[in-house]
Amino acid sequence: MRTAITNIGAVLSGNWREPFVDADTVVSDGGLIVGVGAAVDADLDSCDVVIDADGATVAPGLIDSHVHVAFGDFTPRQNTIGYLESYLHGGTTTVLSAGEVHIPGRPHDLAGVKALAVAAHKCYENFRPGGMRVHAGSLLLEPGLEPSDFAAVRANGVWLTKAGFGAVDSAKDYVELVAMAKEAGLVTTLHTGGCSIPGTFPVTGEDVLDINPDISFHINGGPVAIEDRYYDMIAPTGMGMQVCAAGNLRTGILAAEAAHRHDAFDRLLIGTDTPTGSGIMPLGMLYTIIHMAAVSDLDVTDLIGAATGNVARMFGLNNGLVAVGRDADLIVIDAPLGGTKHTALDAMKNGDMIAVGAVITDGVPRFVGRSCNTRPTTRQVRVTRSSVLQEF
Repeated sequence: MRTAITNIGAVLSGNWREPFVDADTVVSDGGLIVGVGAAVDADLDSCDVVIDADGATVAPGLIDSHVHVAFGDFTPRQNTIGYLESYLHGGTTTVLSAGEVHIPGRPHDLAGVKALAVAAHKCYENFRPGGMRVHAGSLLLEPGLEPSDFAAVRANGVWLTKAGFGAVDSAKDYVELVAMAKEAGLVTTLHTGGCSIPGTFPVTGEDVLDINPDISFHINGGPVAIEDRYYDMIAPTGMGMQVCAAGNLRTGILAAEAAHRHDAFDRLLIGTDTPTGSGIMPLGMLYTIIHMAAVSDLDVTDLIGAATGNVARMFGLNNGLVAVGRDADLIVIDAPLGGTKHTALDAMKNGDMIAVGAVITDGVPRFVGRSCNTRPTTRQVRVTRSSVLQEF
């Protein structure tokens, strides 16, 4: 499918260092972005679908770097069906598994943890709820795993791994396991902070430094944060620093400020850490960006970058940026109807939940017009031409 979004007021790149693209039209073909520029240069007549943004803002789809998927569009933790498609209506076009920890009867034996990771990875390769990309199958680290185990799951496509829920005696037991996972080519992530569920133990700032994962998950607390002094110690290490909606807002801002001080903001990531006891948050990614920006000096475009391009870079994904050759996962956002601000960025800095006017994944419009979960757009985002026998 060839799709164009035109009459755009502003295009956000997803790169916080250069947040804007000088363009009023974005064209995709075959699931990839093929043009970012002026409408006069775009071959709109050849497009299957043309969307008029009416001056609204286009940004990369948000990438939630911390979702506890299970199987299908269902979460046993909150006993809810359809939550992932609901997240899509909040502008989240991709989610990454933080471990399938909520599967009833989750196995802890080595054969079981490997089988669970492989099964989840392969199932979501064949299932995209609402058109969302789901990178599932995060191997949960358990004592006894050997280099051959990591090589076996990697050979079956699994590339994520999570420390923090295994039957280890202490957090220090993860040092060797994380090192082996890295050697096998897996992206290593670590539960950070206080206990999140009964039967687990805290992971302190000192533990994070010792274990040295690729990414420190919910560094602002999941839901309980580490000591403040560790943010300036972790930021220079090269580790990813993930801030989550289900964590501590104050320490999330501290982490972002520390990342800026140490020229490490490229490694600040945003996620939700849901579904958990904190609930289901279809607008969790947006609320995290908005709340952090509204009560601090942080720029909205920096935080949008932390929810898009930064995540893509740290996890090696092809979306998260509005640029030729990138996956065509895009959102149209706007100031909410009836608000006091006139653009999406100004509304977010003001602390207002914005409106999502359209979501496109793989170059296919998933909806155009009003989101199921946000306020209406101020501008009239609409399809102006379509040769596809489908309503968006």
